Amino acid sequence: MTEKNPLGSLIADTIEAHERSAVTTISRVEPDGSAAVAAIPTTYGSSDRPPRGDYSSARADYVCDQNWPGYTPEQHDRYRRLYADRIAHLPGLACDEFLDALDAMHAADAIPDLAKISVSLKKATGWTLAPVPGLIPEDAFFALLAARRFPITVWLREEDEFNYIVEPDVFHDFFGHVPLLFNPIFADHMAAFGKGGQKAALLDGLKYLARIYWYTIEFGLIDTPKGLRIYGAGIVSSGSEPEHALHAREATRVAFDLERIMRSEYKIDTFQSTYFVIDSFKQLFEATSPDFAPIYRRLQELPSHPAGVVLPGEKIFVANLR
Repeated sequence: MTEKNPLGSLIADTIEAHERSAVTTISRVEPDGSAAVAAIPTTYGSSDRPPRGDYSSARADYVCDQNWPGYTPEQHDRYRRLYADRIAHLPGLACDEFLDALDAMHAADAIPDLAKISVSLKKATGWTLAPVPGLIPEDAFFALLAARRFPITVWLREEDEFNYIVEPDVFHDFFGHVPLLFNPIFADHMAAFGKGGQKAALLDGLKYLARIYWYTIEFGLIDTPKGLRIYGAGIVSSGSEPEHALHAREATRVAFDLERIMRSEYKIDTFQSTYFVIDSFKQLFEATSPDFAPIYRRLQELPSHPAGVVLPGEKIFVANLR
């Protein structure tokens, strides 16, 4: 069973739920008697499970305290086993930038203290980690990215969710996303993506931006001298999709093309049938730096491509040899 891709699902579902899931807040009283505004649980799409997380402790920007001392020994052990299980499969599959940064963080033995990791991350690329209680609305998500603050869910999955989880937890958010935030080019791309998301919400462009997020940040591949490698968080944090992404004959690996991606639909509940391949993080950053407003207008007049379709003339990468 594969790990579901929670942050990608979050962005996808916000498109459908945008009108009915505006940021909602409640008032609370601080110890000094002053009034404060607190976030309340945010849901996207449909689910039989109610939202998790203590939203009463979150501030108006949805950021909360991590309370690292509150994690139990059992939770630290579960995180350690998740880390060991995933990292065992990634050498030769994930890109060197991801593996090198992951190793340098020394975060294999326990749930990471986000404040401590933020110190070294701030020095490297100007980013910090923002603890959040769970799913947050798209405007809060994009605002944090634009400010170079990456939201990290503070709770950890249960044991029966070891290989499959619907919502993002601290393991997915940290293991999948944080290592590449130490890469200056990728870090700049994420900040630009946040600023672009703030604009997209005003230009009816969220579905196009969601597709970029899905096919790059969550499910991107990169071409290297050693062959194709993974950098997408939804793949690296999965227990089984890395092999599929790089080796499965039934998967298609297409050269990165911005507008092709923006027109491409995707599925959120199966292995991907199509992956897009960048030749460098510089290519990704430069392609996503321009103003998307004219692209949004142009694409609104064009049909979308179904998930898995191969278009005439596309450059297709062959699967890596096992």
